[in-house]
Amino acid sequence: METKDVKSIEKAKKEFKSNKKIINNLKKRKSADIDKIFHENHDAEFQKMDCLKCANCCKTTSPIFRNADIRRISKFFRIKEIKFVEEYLRIDEEQDYVLKQSPCQFLLNDNTCSIYEVRPLACREYPHTDRKNMQQILDLTLQNTLICPVVSRIFDQFSAHQNIK
Repeated sequence: METKDVKSIEKAKKEFKSNKKIINNLKKRKSADIDKIFHENHDAEFQKMDCLKCANCCKTTSPIFRNADIRRISKFFRIKEIKFVEEYLRIDEEQDYVLKQSPCQFLLNDNTCSIYEVRPLACREYPHTDRKNMQQILDLTLQNTLICPVVSRIFDQFSAHQNIK
C-alpha cells in the first residue's frame, strides 16, 4: 500500500466518530441526493487510485459468498460445491459464508486475483460507493473507511463541504 493510502486509513481511524456524524446527517437526506454525492466522489477518486497497489480489502476482509458465487467458483475449479465450501469457507456470526482466512487465498503476490473472472459479487461491487440506494449501506460504508483508502478520501470530501456535516 502506498504511503498516501496508509495515511488515508489512519486518518479515517482518527476521524471515525466525526464520520459517524456525517453518516447520521446523510441519513436525513433524500436517497437520490446521497447517491449523487457518493457517485461523483467515487468516480473522481477511482480515477486516481490503482487498486493493485493497495489490495487492502483482499488482505484484511472477506467478502460474503452467495450460493451463486459458490456455484460459479466451484465450476471454475472443477470441484464440487461442498468441497469448495469445506476447503475455503466458514459461516460467520451472521450466517453468511466468508473466507476461512485473511488475506484472501486467491490473492496473488502481485495483488491480482486468481479468480478475478469469477470472483464473488461482493468483490465485484466493493467498496460499494457507486451503487444505488447508498442510504441503505451507510453504516457499512463507514466501516469501509477503515479498509479502503478511496472510501476514506470520499469522506474527506464530505468533511470539506459544510453543507454535508
